[in-house]
Amino acid sequence: MNKIFITILFASVLMFYAFKAASPSYQIALVKYNGGGDWYANLETSLPNLIKYCNDNLKLNINPEQAVVDIGSSEIFNYPFLHLTGHGNIVINSQEAENLRKYLLAGGFLHISDNYGMDKFIRPQMKIVFPELEFVEIPFNHPVFHQKFDFSNGLPKIHEHDEKPPQAFGLFYKGRLICFYDYECDLGDGWESYEVHKDSPEAHQKALKMGANLIQFAFTSK
Repeated sequence: MNKIFITILFASVLMFYAFKAASPSYQIALVKYNGGGDWYANLETSLPNLIKYCNDNLKLNINPEQAVVDIGSSEIFNYPFLHLTGHGNIVINSQEAENLRKYLLAGGFLHISDNYGMDKFIRPQMKIVFPELEFVEIPFNHPVFHQKFDFSNGLPKIHEHDEKPPQAFGLFYKGRLICFYDYECDLGDGWESYEVHKDSPEAHQKALKMGANLIQFAFTSK
């Protein structure tokens, strides 16, 4: 009887750890904010497609379901990677700014993707979060462009806006890149399924590869 019990117990322990290993170990989140801007612009397929791509190609174990989190909620600390996007206005109050600042200083990572029209709003709001920092253009030799996939010429151009080249800006705190901001690029749009924007397969793949670089960088460079 004791041998049978021990065998069942051992099998149960193995099943528990096998299930734990197979279960998603972390989740990434879309940021919900105030001000009237469309934080939900890419809600349906963007992050889910990127998550699947990262799990398949980087052999990660991200929860396939994206989270949606308020910028002022303490729940942001549950997610190692936050994605913020939209076309219009964003307003961050003092409590939200302090919350986001603490999150980023604690090791979190924020990706901002300007869907076109957000630039004039997001810059002053991030200045509230980090009054001592300025967005600086990220050089092409930065490790974020050279993770699993190599982007020696920087960001790919996904959508045309004002016929400007795509630019990657960053907030660096004590040398660490804590916020990546893509401008004139539409990286998040590029993750969407074909029927949303009808992007070419080449553009879609480039967007997913650069997104995977962001995820890999955020997860490994602390």
